[in-house]
Amino acid sequence: MSSTIQIRVDDDLKAKSDSLFKDLGTDTTSAIRMFLTQAVANNGFPFELKRNIMKQNPFIPLTEAELLSRLELSRKHADEGNLRSADDVILDMRSKYGL
Repeated sequence: MSSTIQIRVDDDLKAKSDSLFKDLGTDTTSAIRMFLTQAVANNGFPFELKRNIMKQNPFIPLTEAELLSRLELSRKHADEGNLRSADDVILDMRSKYGL
């Protein structure tokens, strides 16, 4: 069995939220359902979602020069000791996100 929830919102708010949720890969109805599910599971406001505002699509392939430049920067950081082990990163993620 399922129930229907009806709410009234300003037209501008509805349009903006529809656009936001579309950018996040979902729709307003699904976003509200996710919010309610997580609110109950967390016994409060559960999460914050933000649109990733980027000037460039992160999935555009790098040129060879860009890739080599980034690799060189990574090597420099590693040589300076500015790095973390994968195990430490995984432990932090597990702790932060309860995994």
